[in-house]
Amino acid sequence: MGYEVEYRRSITDPEGFWREAAEDIEWFDAPAEILGTDENGNHRWYRGGKLNTAYLALDRHCKLGRGDDVAVIYDSPVTDTKERFTFAEMRDRVARFAGALRGLGVDKGDRVVIYMPMVPETVVAMLACARIGAVHSVVFGGFSPHELAVRIDDAQPKALVTASCGIELDRVIPYKPIIDKALAQSAHPPGNVVVLQRPQAEAEMQSGRDHWWDDLMAGAEPVDPVPVDATDPLYILYTSGTTGKPKGVVRDNGGHAVAMNYSMRTVYDAHPGEVFWAASDVGWVVGHSYIVYAPLIRGCTTVVFEGKPVKTPDAGTFWRIIAEHDVRTFFTAPTAFRAIKKEDPEAKHLERYDISGLRNLFVAGERLDPPTYEWLHEHLHCPVIDHWWQTETGWPIVANPVGLERFPVKSGSATFPVPGYQMEIMGDDAQALPRGQSGNIAIRLPLPPGCLPTLWNDNARFRSSYMETYPGYYFTGDGGHIDEDGYVFIMGRVDDVINVAGHRLSTGGMEEVVGSHPAVAECAVVGMPDELKGQLPVGFVVLKDGADIEPAQLERELINSVREEVGAVAAFKRVLVVDRLPKTRSGKILRKTIRGLATQQEVPVPATIDDPAIMDEIRDALRERWGGPEGAS
Repeated sequence: MGYEVEYRRSITDPEGFWREAAEDIEWFDAPAEILGTDENGNHRWYRGGKLNTAYLALDRHCKLGRGDDVAVIYDSPVTDTKERFTFAEMRDRVARFAGALRGLGVDKGDRVVIYMPMVPETVVAMLACARIGAVHSVVFGGFSPHELAVRIDDAQPKALVTASCGIELDRVIPYKPIIDKALAQSAHPPGNVVVLQRPQAEAEMQSGRDHWWDDLMAGAEPVDPVPVDATDPLYILYTSGTTGKPKGVVRDNGGHAVAMNYSMRTVYDAHPGEVFWAASDVGWVVGHSYIVYAPLIRGCTTVVFEGKPVKTPDAGTFWRIIAEHDVRTFFTAPTAFRAIKKEDPEAKHLERYDISGLRNLFVAGERLDPPTYEWLHEHLHCPVIDHWWQTETGWPIVANPVGLERFPVKSGSATFPVPGYQMEIMGDDAQALPRGQSGNIAIRLPLPPGCLPTLWNDNARFRSSYMETYPGYYFTGDGGHIDEDGYVFIMGRVDDVINVAGHRLSTGGMEEVVGSHPAVAECAVVGMPDELKGQLPVGFVVLKDGADIEPAQLERELINSVREEVGAVAAFKRVLVVDRLPKTRSGKILRKTIRGLATQQEVPVPATIDDPAIMDEIRDALRERWGGPEGAS
């Protein structure tokens, strides 16, 4: 079945469409109702159905005779460790750790916070929660004690699972002191903490509360999967909110399992037995969906990678892993490739490895800027596929659906809406805009299975954040347009649109021009207040290694390029060269933080920033160039 037929049916007959998709997974009890609404008026999928996500990810494949096939590859260049675990080995570890959690009093519906590095035990802990119907909330290892405490108090877990340390490049980060401080700050600390002892750092234990992972595993009895309702929560994943309090995105069991399996087939064209690698972290939604759940539910081998795209040990790490483990589908963020391109602009490291088995490369997490796309397209033999989705949806909204039909790529576009998502470009007056016009991206309800049904213990915020801007639609918070061929172009968050003398302009469009300069490795364009024009764009630029150009000359060339490509109306006249840009730990550029640094004296340190020292570097560069925030604005 081609894309057009499949997409049209998903919109005109969503219940029939998702009934068939649900037949591809194994249910203990079939759903009594495909689509309904709950007591809050929120859409819910597969009510009455019973299943177990951990069973689908592990036990089912063992039952089908694939127990000896490799489920998880652990590749850790920071510890020089490589391990492989079969489906049967993972099943047995998960069953035993599930028994350990139950021995600590964790039962169906209880929450477990997981604060772990990228190690196989993290996957075990997540699946063990799913096995007994507990709700896990993974917090990125390295978050501050305060941010961890906020999440603990919202989830109110019965147990917390952690490790003695994480490793960033060559730096060991002890986790236990962070845990202890967070629990001291928390109003609802869990009664039990499980600690995986790693050789790189010794954890100090608190008697009566803390337990060694290995000791619990040695004494635990394995438990069978517990049937849960399709609408029971599988996990809570916190995402940043405008109020400062994180939003607890809820993922249910039934819709999630169906969506994960469906997306692996249609979006990623991934097949059982193949190696699927998402180079992310389990602390983010990509890690939940495409490191842990989707590959294993589909019967693929997944890669747990503990390292970085560069400096572990060099810019060839990605190519090594693809070649060594015969990766067929690879998924990462554009920023990873910008880091590689910065250190290895000619892709010399790639020449050392045979990656001919790689069938598709997917990128997401932020816009795939055309210069990065062109670099990848030039050096790789396989298609480079941009796609777009959100923590809230849990799986792709817009993609080139290569499992259904492969479409020509348009640089800057994520291609077409995925079946199940009916998109509209909306104006500020809540009216749909014609093709070619830029506006706010909204998705007509109901959202397909796998998307958030609500926020944890805060349905009022769920409604106000996502459902009230455009009644009958989910508001994504992103802007973009659909061209005359139906291709979707995502231009970034709505607050990245600036108003210059009454003209609404996308900073993403300017970034495309700035990023195409041969000396620029990566960039961010943000809007600054201006008394005359309202806002003016300022470019923050990181140069490629070895780039030989004076900042004044670069500024002149970039101003001319933006004038030619975007127009004089953009009033792009200022460029600041910096050594690096502030980013989240998942690689997204923190444009709001950059804007704050350039316009405010006091800027709070974002919880998600990878290195707070970058903020001082940006401040110093602004002060040296313009005398501080006032001068920059």
